[in-house]
Amino acid sequence: MLLDTPVCNFGWPAPDFTLSDPHGIPFTLSEHLGDKGLLVMFICNHCPYVQRIIDRLARDCRQLMAEGVNVVAVMSNDYRDYPADAPDNMVAFARQHNLPFLYLVDEDQRVGRAFGAVCTPDFFGFNAKGELQYRGRLDDARMDDPTQRTPELLNAMRQIAGTGKGPRIQHPSMGCSIKWRD
Repeated sequence: MLLDTPVCNFGWPAPDFTLSDPHGIPFTLSEHLGDKGLLVMFICNHCPYVQRIIDRLARDCRQLMAEGVNVVAVMSNDYRDYPADAPDNMVAFARQHNLPFLYLVDEDQRVGRAFGAVCTPDFFGFNAKGELQYRGRLDDARMDDPTQRTPELLNAMRQIAGTGKGPRIQHPSMGCSIKWRD
């Protein structure tokens, strides 16, 4: 099911969480806000929207991380019903696409629900105080020509890193619905 993300709720406080990657490496949000902010992304392996953007996303995140912005991805899908998203497959997906950020398993889906994540990909850009400043799309690339693009997420996170405030005009991300357990 195709969904769009809601409009950014500027100033919404990031809910703290601790999750681990498939190897057991833990990540705690409050310890990684950083003085230039934090990008939290909800992605998964099997979503065609994520698959189409993943290499551009990895490239943009590499740039952000080099500039001091912290980045983490969370996989909240019910991987028992969607085995392509299982932790072992997350490891393979991260390796295949050379993902530079931690890719965390939201086993009980509490983090996805706390954030109000609706689709993959869903981007949450926080400033250094943990206040939401961006909930938009990766870029404006057309599906048939991803080479011509304005990197909206990259630009927004750079603005947040420099000013603490995100752009007022944001376009929703769209993707596949999060696969919640019943």
